[in-house]
Amino acid sequence: MSNLGTVCYHLILVVSPRTFFFPAALLLGAAFALSAQQAGQDSVESPAPQLASPASSSGAVTGPLTDAEKRYAKAEQEIHRQEHQRILGLAPNFNTSYIQDAEPLTPKQKFSLAAHSVLDPFTFVAAAFDAGLSQVENDFPGYGQGAHGYGKRFGASYLDTFNGTMIGNALFPTLLHQDPRYFRKGTGSFASRFFHAAISTVWCRNDNRKWGPNYSNVLGNLAAGGVANLYYPQSDRGGWLTLQRAAVVSGEGAIGSVFVEFWPDIVKRLSRKKDATAAP
Repeated sequence: MSNLGTVCYHLILVVSPRTFFFPAALLLGAAFALSAQQAGQDSVESPAPQLASPASSSGAVTGPLTDAEKRYAKAEQEIHRQEHQRILGLAPNFNTSYIQDAEPLTPKQKFSLAAHSVLDPFTFVAAAFDAGLSQVENDFPGYGQGAHGYGKRFGASYLDTFNGTMIGNALFPTLLHQDPRYFRKGTGSFASRFFHAAISTVWCRNDNRKWGPNYSNVLGNLAAGGVANLYYPQSDRGGWLTLQRAAVVSGEGAIGSVFVEFWPDIVKRLSRKKDATAAP
C-alpha cells in the first residue's frame, strides 16, 4: 500500500525500485512528534496480552490492562509475525497481513514497521543491483558514469525506497488514519482475488476497520514524485515526469499486490507437484 502496501514491492524493487521520496528531516520530525503523542500506549511492551500491567519501577503491579493496551499488545504480536515474512526466504514481505481482522496499528507501529523494511539488508542489495542496472543502461545520464555516477545512482535508488516507504506506509497512513498493509484475501474466485489485489493501490482499510479510497498511496505517490525533482538530474525533472513516476509506481504496486495475493498458492502447487514426483 502505498500500496503501499503492498506488494512485496521489495521484490519489484529489483527491477524498478524508484518508488517514493520525502525529506528525511520531515519524516524524523513527524516520527518523534507522533511517538510522543503515543507515549501512553507505547508503554505496553509485552508481546502478548497479560492479565495485569507490567510492574512499575517500584515493583508494584499497576493493575489490569486497559482495552487499548490489550489491542496494542495484540497488534504487536501480529507485527512480529509479519516481520518474519519473506518471499523465497529473501525478499521482505513485512507489509502483508494474512489476518483479515488484524488489529489497527498505532502511529508508532506504522513507523516501526516501515523502518524495519527500509533497514532490511535486502533493501540495500536491491538498491545496489538497481543502481548497477541503471548505470549499464545509462539511465539518468546526468549522474555520469564511473564510481561517482554509480554512487549517485545507488544513493538515489535507496533514498527513493527509504522515503517512499516512510511517507507511503507511515507518515500519510498516520495522518489520514489508514492502514498501510495489504490484507491478503486468500479465498474466493480468481477474479475476486485479482480485483481485490489490483485495486489495493486506490482502495484500503482505514483504522476504523472500514474500507475506502487509498488517499495515503495516491497522495504519497504524487508527493514523492514531486520531491524526486530535488535530486534527480535536471533532464529528469518536471511536472509531467512527476505524474509519470506516480503512475508507474501505482502500477507496480498493483502488480506487486497481485503477486503477493497468489504467491502462497503458487508455492502450494509447486510443493504438490514435487511431492507427486517424489512418490514411488
